[in-house]
Amino acid sequence: MKNLIIIILTLGSISHLQSQTLNGNKEDIQTILKNTEDFSKYIMASDYKKIADSYTEDAKIFPNNTNILEGEDIITYWTLPEGISTTYHKITQTEISIINNTAYDYGYYEGKTKHKDGHISSWKGKYVIVWKKVDENWKMYLDIWNNTK
Repeated sequence: MKNLIIIILTLGSISHLQSQTLNGNKEDIQTILKNTEDFSKYIMASDYKKIADSYTEDAKIFPNNTNILEGEDIITYWTLPEGISTTYHKITQTEISIINNTAYDYGYYEGKTKHKDGHISSWKGKYVIVWKKVDENWKMYLDIWNNTK
């Protein structure tokens, strides 16, 4: 809990940066970068099992304009209706900071959705992820995002 409070206070005092800031063990940072890249691949492949495995067992997500979701509701949220797919998904970290077995990163995301009629819509936004180290791997514990124009 102490680490989470430190993270929240740190985030509140940081202004938007243009360059990437990486604080912490380089191996752990590389793992978080790879896990983030893999998460985007899972989203584009609609691989719901691997999406679920990207989160801790007690994870919560905070999608734009909806309630906090946890447990099976996370997979329900990510499950797309038949005929709809995410054709592009990218997360760009502005900062990653690791404090013991907790980390956070924030930045921007972007993507494209292909609809049943073939129409492609683009979207983008900002996010914050709080990570926990679980059995030597980094998993998302809190995943917060909202759209930008």
